[in-house]
Amino acid sequence: MTAATPPEPDPDDYRPADPDAKDWTWVIAGRCPECGFAGTDVAGPDVAGTVHDLVPRWRAALNRLDARDRPAPGVWSTLEYGAHVRDVHRVFAERLQLMLTQDDPLFANWDQDATAAEERYDRQDPGRVADELADAAAALAAGFAAVRPDQWDRAGRRSNGSSFTVTTLGQYFLHDVVHHLHDVRA
Repeated sequence: MTAATPPEPDPDDYRPADPDAKDWTWVIAGRCPECGFAGTDVAGPDVAGTVHDLVPRWRAALNRLDARDRPAPGVWSTLEYGAHVRDVHRVFAERLQLMLTQDDPLFANWDQDATAAEERYDRQDPGRVADELADAAAALAAGFAAVRPDQWDRAGRRSNGSSFTVTTLGQYFLHDVVHHLHDVRA
């Protein structure tokens, strides 16, 4: 009796990166030991400029010849990270708008792994992702630039109960962008 050979993997099956179940909200008050970012290093009014300043690094990373290559199984490629970061900009633009127009809104849950699979991050064009990321960054930066001094302490909540002010939402967001630049060595 011979052992059955496992079926060949279907190239149309997409597996996002290994899920990250960490609650990263602690970076608002502390320094990340992996990427070095600390939310307290960026004041609310400086978030918009920092968003703009990070875009060229993403463009350069997405322009690399190996942008589509995964460095290891279960680890996203630079392209996949770039598509994720583009979408993070979009999600946080929505959350910022909610915080500025509603009292203590509860944010809808966003499943980043489901989005990566549904949108097939691995098949997207790196140049287009770079352009879309830049556009999303410009929109989010404009949102943060328009925050009035009396709005930085407005509150909002994530579906898991984590609470943010407009300032800490910006700091939390920036960590995601900086940390993923660290992940892609950019």
